[in-house]
Amino acid sequence: MTVVRESAGKPSVLVVEDDEETRAALVRELAARGYRTLEAVDARTALERWAAARPDVVLLDLGLPDVDGTEVIKRIRRDAMTPIVILSGRFAEREKVVALELGADDFVTKPFGLDELHARLRVALRRAAGPGADQAGRIVVGPLVFDGPRHEVRVAGHEVDLTPREFEILRVLLGELGRVVTKGRLLRAVWGTAYQDADSYVYVHVSQLRRKLAAADPSGVIRDLIVTEPGVGYRVRAPEDAPSKT
Repeated sequence: MTVVRESAGKPSVLVVEDDEETRAALVRELAARGYRTLEAVDARTALERWAAARPDVVLLDLGLPDVDGTEVIKRIRRDAMTPIVILSGRFAEREKVVALELGADDFVTKPFGLDELHARLRVALRRAAGPGADQAGRIVVGPLVFDGPRHEVRVAGHEVDLTPREFEILRVLLGELGRVVTKGRLLRAVWGTAYQDADSYVYVHVSQLRRKLAAADPSGVIRDLIVTEPGVGYRVRAPEDAPSKT
């Protein structure tokens, strides 16, 4: 799959993790993959180092010893849109939703693979580099072409007939390529604030959207384009995050 966007340089990552063994392993592996790293064991140190160095991305564990990691998200988001990727516990679904609603860009669930983490960091950095639309205002992801100005969606050259709400769901998801969009945010963006507790609306429309997109793609690539993050929301799979073929 291809997408119109690229970032350059040797990116810097602020690793905020209070567990010494985990933090050391992350720093070691990130450095081996070409990242410049900074470290913090608590929220106070994290904010000091973020303000001083302005890293390209923050890798944040929410369970910090001084204050909750969500306070770090709030503080950073008051001043900047630095990408924030959350390190999350396996069963912390509500915690994930809150972090994403506060402005975190993505999360990886512990225990996680280093390839997955690297892919998520690359996606976050690409998003920060700028919008993925081409000069005509289209967003191209693999065989899918989303043409907002013409209100048209094509897959493998075939036009896909979407309802207005399906089109808007796809617009929101593509606008956050690789980033998880919570069900609450989709409800507010597509249906309005009166539909805060209508998750079933999102489920039904996303299912219909997936079916229509997949039907237009003989290669089967689009089938895996929209990923469900259980209990949280959905994201459009970015190229680096595509499942490996075995």
